Amino acid sequence: MIRACLSLIFIASHSFAQVADKQRIGKVENGLLPPVLINGEHKAYSIQERLAFYKIPGVSIAVINDFQIEWAKGYGYRDKEQKLPVDPSTLFEAGSISKPVAAVGALHLVEQKKLALDEDVNQKLRSWKVPENTFTAQQKVTLRRLLSHSAGLTVHGFPGYQRGLPLPTVVQVLDGVKPANTEPVRVDIVPGTQSRYSGGGFTIMQLLITDVTATSFPDFMARTVLRPIGMTHSTYEQPLPDSLTVNAATAYADGAPIPGKYNTYPEMAAAGLWTTPSDLAKFGIEIMNSAQGRSNRVLSKEMTLQMLSKQKGTFGLGIGLEETPAPVFQHAGVDEGFEAMLFCIQNAGKGAVVMTNGQGGIALAEEILRSIAAEYGWPTYHPKAFTKITPDPKVLETYEGEYQLEPNFSIRITHDGDRLFAQATNQPKFEIFETKPNEFFTGEFGAEMTFVVGGDGKVSALILHQNGDHTAPKTK
Repeated sequence: MIRACLSLIFIASHSFAQVADKQRIGKVENGLLPPVLINGEHKAYSIQERLAFYKIPGVSIAVINDFQIEWAKGYGYRDKEQKLPVDPSTLFEAGSISKPVAAVGALHLVEQKKLALDEDVNQKLRSWKVPENTFTAQQKVTLRRLLSHSAGLTVHGFPGYQRGLPLPTVVQVLDGVKPANTEPVRVDIVPGTQSRYSGGGFTIMQLLITDVTATSFPDFMARTVLRPIGMTHSTYEQPLPDSLTVNAATAYADGAPIPGKYNTYPEMAAAGLWTTPSDLAKFGIEIMNSAQGRSNRVLSKEMTLQMLSKQKGTFGLGIGLEETPAPVFQHAGVDEGFEAMLFCIQNAGKGAVVMTNGQGGIALAEEILRSIAAEYGWPTYHPKAFTKITPDPKVLETYEGEYQLEPNFSIRITHDGDRLFAQATNQPKFEIFETKPNEFFTGEFGAEMTFVVGGDGKVSALILHQNGDHTAPKTK
């Protein structure tokens, strides 16, 4: 966390697990790793331990090796109160992992010449238009910009709606009209000039698809993407049909089920996919195969390679990209009480999907991915390792104080003997460890801190490094 915007366990095996060595699966299950390791003090955790630590009822995993699902298993409960176990067919809400799957549907329409990547979307939108203003007068909102989060649009994400309460139409969502619970989706920076994540942009894309095809979004996606790829346990239907609720996980926040068991998301393209790790693994395999021309059931090799090409920031067309020792595509997903990760090493045919039904699930998923990476020899997703040094207690006194990093976010530094502690706004206190003079790290959250010392020997500021972001030095 740190950054402001930051019992009995049932195990069910899927038939995929017959392909994998049970010993290998066991190593993954018992090899969960934090983002940072202290040399000489390494400790791996089990899935059971970390489910309890994060207060998450259940998790489901699918592992991809050599362009196929090697194994898939469920752990814990899809409904803790009813003691209903997670198995590989348990449905989870995918959150923002809905976006790359939806993007493939839009790109399919581009290949059919029904949409164009660089055309003003208002030319094809029928039931609503992107409101024009001084920003759109300079550049237009295009499908490429919607998919790459560079269209200059507002509304980062959506909280969803409690089951049984009134739902807005997509147009009401876009205009912020009740019963919509989010602000209007509007252009407030020049399109094409910045990378800024926008679930609102994908909701415009959803409407664009339905306007062009005259088909409901769930039906279009089922026919065009889900069925061809073999995602037989997936649907964009919102609300979830009664016939599928029997396999649906209950969503949990702070260890308790959310009201109504799970929320409904009319913003389907942005957050509305119900699916399983095995189905999302099939999606990842299809993209990896399609990029090599081995299987092109939805997109051509050329279009898939466009999808996997950086546009603005770290995004391709609907998917996050990373330059590690090998090209990677990935996406995280968060709906209320559901958190998940999709991670694929593009040319190696390796990857995994982890889905949880609890708040804090991404942190758990990353620990599981590090365990898989270690066992399967991935060239990436390894923890950092540090050797800690014994600090001088007198020096530690100079670090004490309150460091304001953002308007509503600060870190308080205190010490006790030769131990230094940090406490971020609204978070528990944790110990930080020195690796070099004035440089510290924390094992749980993968954060590093540098204290800025002036020529007078006094500490004047703190720099926080986490997830590739670095705060500007702030005065004590």
